Amino acid sequence: MNVQTFNARVATPTTRLVGAMAIASMAWVVLGGLFVTPKDVDQGDAVRIMYVHVPTAWVAYLAFIVTAVASACWLLSRKHSMGFDRVAGASAEVGVIFMAMTLLSGSLWGRITWGAFWAWDPRLTTTAFLLVTYIGYLAVRGLGGSLEQRARRSAVIALLAVLEIPLVHFSVLLWRSLHQNASVLSGDGDIKMDGSMLTTLLVGVIGFTCTFAWLVMHRQRVLAMQDAMEMTQLDAALRERANESSRLK
Repeated sequence: MNVQTFNARVATPTTRLVGAMAIASMAWVVLGGLFVTPKDVDQGDAVRIMYVHVPTAWVAYLAFIVTAVASACWLLSRKHSMGFDRVAGASAEVGVIFMAMTLLSGSLWGRITWGAFWAWDPRLTTTAFLLVTYIGYLAVRGLGGSLEQRARRSAVIALLAVLEIPLVHFSVLLWRSLHQNASVLSGDGDIKMDGSMLTTLLVGVIGFTCTFAWLVMHRQRVLAMQDAMEMTQLDAALRERANESSRLK
C-alpha cells in the first residue's frame, strides 16, 4: 500500500469532521482561557491551568473506560473481532498521554498554589498509580504471542484496571486531601464559577474529547496495518516452512 492510498483511506469524512471540531474548540479554549476569562480571586492567573488540567483528566478517564468497554466487547463477542482489541489498545495509548498531561499540569498548578510540584496527596498518588497501571497494560500488549492471546490477556487487565477510576475520582472525599473538590460536578449542584470560565471549560472538555476521538481513529488504523503486516509475515514464514518440509521429503 502506498502513502497516497493510505492517506485516502484514513482521511474519511468523519475523521475530518472530528478533527475540525477539535481544532475549532481548542482555538476557543486558547483565546478564552488566555484573554477572555477573568482571573480568579484567590489564584489569579494560575486558574487558567484549569482549562487544560480538568479536560485532560476527563479524557483520561474516558479513554480508560473505552478501553474497558472495548475489551469486554472482545471477550463477550462470539467472533472475537480484533477491531475491539485495537480500539482498546489505541484508547489506552491516548489515555496514557492525557493522564501524563493531567499530572504535568497539576504539578505546575500545585507549584503555584501549594508551593511544591508534588505532594503525597491521595488524589495525586492514586492518579500516578493509575498512570503506572496503564503503562503496564501497554507493556503487556507488547508481549509475544498471537493476536488472540494479546487481546485476551489485555482485556482481563483492562477490566481490572478500570476499577481504579472511582478510587481516584472520590479520593478527595475518602481521605483528607489538598486537592479541591469538584467545581462543576459537585454533589450539591452549586456551580461557583464565572459564566465565561464555565463556558470555556466546557468547550475545552468538548475540544479535548474530539482530539481523543480523532487520535483513536487514526491510531487504531495504524494498529490494523501492523496486525495485517504481522499476519502476512506469519503466513509467509509458514509457507516457507512448508516448502522446506516438502523439499526434505
